[in-house]
Amino acid sequence: MMPASFNIFLTVLRKELRDFARDRRTFLMALLLGPLVYPLLFLGLGKLVETRVSTQLEKPLEIPVIGADYAPNLVAFLATQDIRAKAPPQDLVGAIRRQDEDVALIIAPDFAEDWRAGRPAKVEVVSDSTRQNAEVAVQRVRVALVAYGRQVGALRLVARGVNPSLSQAVNVAQRDVATPEAKQGRFLSMMLPVLLLMFAFIGGANLTMDVTAGERERQSLEPLLATPVSRGTLVSGKMMAAALIGIVALVLTLLSFKFSAALSTSAMARSLDVSYFAIGKMMLVLVPLVLIGTALLTFIAAGAKSMKEAQSHLVWMMFMPMLPAYALMAYPLKDQDLWQYAVPFLSQNQMLVKASRGETASPEQWGIYLACALALAGVLWLAAIWRYRQEKLAIST
Repeated sequence: MMPASFNIFLTVLRKELRDFARDRRTFLMALLLGPLVYPLLFLGLGKLVETRVSTQLEKPLEIPVIGADYAPNLVAFLATQDIRAKAPPQDLVGAIRRQDEDVALIIAPDFAEDWRAGRPAKVEVVSDSTRQNAEVAVQRVRVALVAYGRQVGALRLVARGVNPSLSQAVNVAQRDVATPEAKQGRFLSMMLPVLLLMFAFIGGANLTMDVTAGERERQSLEPLLATPVSRGTLVSGKMMAAALIGIVALVLTLLSFKFSAALSTSAMARSLDVSYFAIGKMMLVLVPLVLIGTALLTFIAAGAKSMKEAQSHLVWMMFMPMLPAYALMAYPLKDQDLWQYAVPFLSQNQMLVKASRGETASPEQWGIYLACALALAGVLWLAAIWRYRQEKLAIST
């Protein structure tokens, strides 16, 4: 870019930032939406997790039991596990479907007969598998029943002079080779990438749409395009102003994540890797995405005749950063394959997961990611310039 063109570029950049800052509400919303929403979501989710643990794992669990008189020893054992029996309602199935009860037990009438005969005595666990809020209670009951069965089975073998360990043909041990950093980043690797990808991709959307579709709707774009200024310089100044807004908002979002995790009292928040080094790696991953989102939205908004039309494209654009997360849930990928670091959104997701787990990406992975991401940003940037060079862009109706 020549010195004169560069001066024009800076002039357009300052002009757009100054005009955008005059609308205080929109300006503050663009900068502070992510920094304010993410801590509230993060701290609120941490509080909900703690509440669930305290209410469903630590407190005594009362469950309806049909046929408690048939197995008094079992009921007494469950009581030692803080699982207490209570009288069942008349419509037990209906109560569970209405979520009046989370889980219930039905002890078969021939439980005592099978018990004395050494046969497996039947106990039925009644629950609704579609209710996620009942999963903890159901799991507590099942674990307690399995423990009771193993304990009684071992006592029966001892009574017959048989070593209980003979029933275990294989002694299965488990070794977890995950690093402490990876364990710390488990929650981060699920939640943070999607949010950050969305904030980075459409962080400068307000300014991007205003300087293109907004000016076209206000009929102020045509006089601007009539000036003897290179349209490439003009649109580059507009896009860089929007990209700077997106980058600043992204920096504030990452810093708010760091400080909210530090201020949180939950053990989950304290276990997360929020070092400045990890934040810096995430920033390096997301800056190319800011450029990609700004250039793509500029290209799209340049073809819109009104702000309302341009804003309608945000609906499908917001889903683009989510697609890799949904795809990885259905088909997880190993991170050794280098091709995935060339795929938009998937590459950012994988790089963010690495950063959140405290892992270091290889130079090849960084090289492929940065080269492909910046190349895509460059192509979209040139496409936006090409769109601005079309004469029909100056037509507002």
